[in-house]
Amino acid sequence: MTLLLIAVSLVVFAVLAMRESPMWQWGLAMVVIALLSGIGFTEAGSAVYGLGFGSWLLIVLGAVLLALSLKPVRMALLLPPIYAAVKSILPKVSRTEQEALDAGTVGWDAELFSGRPDWDKLTKIRPLTLTAEEQAFLDNETEAACRMIDDWDIRHNRADLSPELWQFFKDKGFLGMLIAKEHGGLGFSAQAQSMIVSKIASRSVAAGITVMVPNSLGPGELLEKYGTPAQKEKYLHRLATGQDVPCFALTGVHSGSDAGGMRDIGVVTKGMYNGEEVLGVRLSFDKRYITLAPIATLVGLAFILKDPDNLLRRGEDIGITLALIPHDHPGLDIGRRHFPARQAFMNGPVRGKDMFVPMDFLIGGTDYAGQGWRMLMECLSTGRAISLPAIGSTSIKATLRATSAYARVRRQFGIPVGIMEGVAEPLGEMIKRAYMYEAARRLTASMVDEGQRPAVIAGLLKYTTTEAMRDSMDDAFDIHGGRAIQDGPGNYLFGAYQALPVAITVEGANILTRTLMTFAQGVLRAHPYLLKEVQAAQSQDKRAGMEAFHAAFGGHTKFMLRNIAASFLHGVSNGAFATSPNEGPMAKWYRRLHRYAQDFALVADWTTVVLGGALKRKQKLSGRMADLLGELYLMSATLKRFDEEGRIAEDKELVDAIMEDRVANIERIFGEVFANFPNPVFANAMRFLCFPLGRHAKRSSDRVNYRFVRAVLRPGAFRDRLTTGVYVSMDPNDVTGVLEDAFIKVTEAEEIEGRFIKASRKGVFERRLDRDAIADAVAAGVLNDNEAGIMRAADEATNRAVHVDDFEMDVLKETKPQAAELASFVG
Repeated sequence: MTLLLIAVSLVVFAVLAMRESPMWQWGLAMVVIALLSGIGFTEAGSAVYGLGFGSWLLIVLGAVLLALSLKPVRMALLLPPIYAAVKSILPKVSRTEQEALDAGTVGWDAELFSGRPDWDKLTKIRPLTLTAEEQAFLDNETEAACRMIDDWDIRHNRADLSPELWQFFKDKGFLGMLIAKEHGGLGFSAQAQSMIVSKIASRSVAAGITVMVPNSLGPGELLEKYGTPAQKEKYLHRLATGQDVPCFALTGVHSGSDAGGMRDIGVVTKGMYNGEEVLGVRLSFDKRYITLAPIATLVGLAFILKDPDNLLRRGEDIGITLALIPHDHPGLDIGRRHFPARQAFMNGPVRGKDMFVPMDFLIGGTDYAGQGWRMLMECLSTGRAISLPAIGSTSIKATLRATSAYARVRRQFGIPVGIMEGVAEPLGEMIKRAYMYEAARRLTASMVDEGQRPAVIAGLLKYTTTEAMRDSMDDAFDIHGGRAIQDGPGNYLFGAYQALPVAITVEGANILTRTLMTFAQGVLRAHPYLLKEVQAAQSQDKRAGMEAFHAAFGGHTKFMLRNIAASFLHGVSNGAFATSPNEGPMAKWYRRLHRYAQDFALVADWTTVVLGGALKRKQKLSGRMADLLGELYLMSATLKRFDEEGRIAEDKELVDAIMEDRVANIERIFGEVFANFPNPVFANAMRFLCFPLGRHAKRSSDRVNYRFVRAVLRPGAFRDRLTTGVYVSMDPNDVTGVLEDAFIKVTEAEEIEGRFIKASRKGVFERRLDRDAIADAVAAGVLNDNEAGIMRAADEATNRAVHVDDFEMDVLKETKPQAAELASFVG
């Protein structure tokens, strides 16, 4: 009877928790269970009744809960001490943090934080969609731009794009893709912008960045959203048609990513402009790392606005404000260019000292003074979702396309190096990254096209994609060996390799984005109750704060109880009762995704509640939580891509392998969180609830990975899907066309080459530099004349593909004044 009652009690409490039942139902259940516990039987089988101490304790606790289910009782007895305690624990939200939180939106990330994802929120996001106009631009203008690009010439000879390419970008509207057609822009979707930047960057990262920046965080978007009618009329058409080249100066010398620590100041005052005394701002600022600054004709500027004389009637501290300044305005100093990682895209400092600008220069006028950080965050949350994921994903795909071809063309020990297991291992990882990060890129761009501003996902994808870009480039260099490190016109990897530190560093360095920003902002944005509690705790009106806290805390308590029950249930059943949007071939992985999202919801909630304000200092823990969110998002994007592309049978094994690896990573990261959680009681409780049967996930097998490596070592739809959106040249005189040409010809000669090598090993003839072995093979009857021609074409193409550049001794010497004489340095 006792065991039965315990079992019934656990089931009842689990049901109440999963249903997020009100407090009175919990109290009533406790009283009923306590009363039932008094029933017993004698040895003779007669029924007896008696309540023990535990039963009375349960009745008292149930009665307390029933009393507290009355709101006036809760508000008088329970809420005040809890409100005070939570107020001291929860992290404080600064003004800039609050503006950043207000700027973005939540979507699928909120579903992952909730622990019970609504699959409709994922499946109903539009698939990859382009208009006929956008597709035509991608197929024609973008292809033409790629054909014009010579990356070696850009980064070695010119340190800039060619004048012809610059003019082409301006004339065809590449710099105004996001500006509406009514202002002369292309008015393209986020998906189209992302794909255009991707294709160009697959040819040259410097060219990709040049197109990316005006369409990412630039004055164009700010003007369209916030500009005055006069500002829109004056500038948007000029920006859209390339008559003006924009830059935006945000990063300060001493503040970096800390907007609250910005030292760039503007003071409201009167001054002379065009011969008249007008109200304006006197500015002093020092910015650096500003892309396009050296050639910009229009400079966007972020600064802190002060009004000591209260001329705007809004107090002294106005806040972060944005201005738009013509490059030739008196006092504006656009400095000489930086040289980031020897990349050719324009980048440099912007300075000003006691420079006066009229109020008309403020973006949006005085109505938007002090709202600059919110304005920037809204634009950055969309621009960042488009830009760096486009650069990172295309680099991953381009390195795979080149490396798969080279691994097939390059032979060692008489076989293609790609079929060696040691080489196949990193090549397999490159394949999985290419499929997965393209899925994430297109999903995130689609979110933007639906009107979302996915700030958390944008930051998450920025750091995960660029880190994956770094991993793929390292793998490509390992496989290419000496072919990759010898720079020159024929090196198709080195330009992107040099650009890696730029991608890792810009738009929020990866270290800070991962460890400080992603999870901390994500949990505040996407948690169903936490931000409401923080706002209630920080309310200046105590009565209103208590009322708001009452509603949020009640919901949070139910949320926490449901997480406990659901995490344990999914842990015991390994997600058997989790949900899936369909019963297709990926249903089991959707259920695993649901299970781990539930575990993440519990751990994210407890981590925030237990650590409170200390979360900002526990950056290793915060970074691991960000990694978990990243793995869940990559799983989501990959599964969605597989379904949207029609569940291609050839891709299933690859997607299964990606899922196995993601699950193994998730379980490993959870283990690291538990092992390093500062409170051992909560650490062990989370470990038990999430993984009651332990963690047993394993990465995909070598055998499975080897099969799709072999598949990518030959031309076909599989390889093309993995490298979709990359510029592909079939010109045998082009740097990448040489490789594609060799790849095709070697594959065509595969059977002939096999007989040729077999005969050579038997000693029928020798492969020596002083003999024509192919002619010897014909003479020996191993090959006929036609086969010899195919073999010779493959050999000649291979020689071109494996060739490395060399130079005369004096060619690479500095012919201009020494760099030390040209550079400025403060030591």
